[in-house]
Amino acid sequence: MDFSSLETWGYLAVAFFSFGGSFFIVAAAGVFSFMGHMDLTTALVVAAVANFMGDNFLFYLGKYQKKEIQPYFAKHKRKLALATLIMRKYGVLAIFIQKFIYGVKTIVPLSMALAKYDFKKFVFFNIFASIIFVTVIGLTAYYASEYIIAFFTVIKERPWIAPVVLLTIVGLVWFGLEKMTKKKK
Repeated sequence: MDFSSLETWGYLAVAFFSFGGSFFIVAAAGVFSFMGHMDLTTALVVAAVANFMGDNFLFYLGKYQKKEIQPYFAKHKRKLALATLIMRKYGVLAIFIQKFIYGVKTIVPLSMALAKYDFKKFVFFNIFASIIFVTVIGLTAYYASEYIIAFFTVIKERPWIAPVVLLTIVGLVWFGLEKMTKKKK
């Protein structure tokens, strides 16, 4: 048995990083599926199950391990406030919305648990949210793979582009989170 191939370790990576809610691993699975290195259906099922389990784990931590996670919340009060606002404004849709907002996706299940949201209801909606999240990201990457591969070819030829793109993305995410969590006077 050859354990050095992407076909073997790729699915484990998809499961591990999807448990944490990673956009990028799901998109990478879509691209690798397009290239023939992974099976798209298997990769998306693995990602959806792991993502579902990850959010349920976060909800469990928030509900039953409050004291242990309190120090974490001390550092992320603004994100917690944003998650609470999203939850109040959108209700059940917050479970779906949070999956697509980087920096908030781990806080929403925790804050829903702290707000005494019903665990069974969360699990029910989280099943569909995980499937939708993984399907949207995975299929978008799969069908846009030619453009993604071309983009990485350009980056390979001009390596200075990678840090510029990365800093731009990080800056936009930071700016967006700052704007959403800014105190109103």
